[in-house]
Amino acid sequence: MNYGEIKYFDVANGPGIRTSLFVSGCTHHCKNCFNAKTWDFNYGEPFTDRQIDDIITSLMPEYVNGFTLLGGEPFEPVNQKGILPLLRRIKKELPSKSIWIFTGYLFDREIIGEMVGNIPETEEILKLTDVIIDGRFVEELKNLNLKFKGSSNQRTIDVQKSLKTGNVELVEGY
Repeated sequence: MNYGEIKYFDVANGPGIRTSLFVSGCTHHCKNCFNAKTWDFNYGEPFTDRQIDDIITSLMPEYVNGFTLLGGEPFEPVNQKGILPLLRRIKKELPSKSIWIFTGYLFDREIIGEMVGNIPETEEILKLTDVIIDGRFVEELKNLNLKFKGSSNQRTIDVQKSLKTGNVELVEGY
């Protein structure tokens, strides 16, 4: 897996101060995507244990709220293989830090309905994730007043609650 950027002290991609990883590779190609350069799976640099160590270190201060994954597309199968070891370490070493993932895939239909059971990493990634913002960016539904979303079709989902109830459970306030 390649990555395009790691942002430390990020305040734009989730609540509080976060570290954000922008993975490379996306097949959605949303019109006017804010990060189209990361569509290419070869963009950026290889994601290695060194980057995992740097991310873990960046999350250690108490004032850092959590970690966010964006792209590109984190739920592309090749990216799932690359991010799972990182998410495992975050939850093991820093269990109080929240994990947010932005994805163009729909949580209920595509991730739960198609990926779980077909892509080995998906189910474990979900178990390690607190919040998913799902849905492709739709230019015609762009709304700059939304909190942590680009278009009104996107949802902020409480992953753990959704897995327990079997329904899409939205996070209040977003």
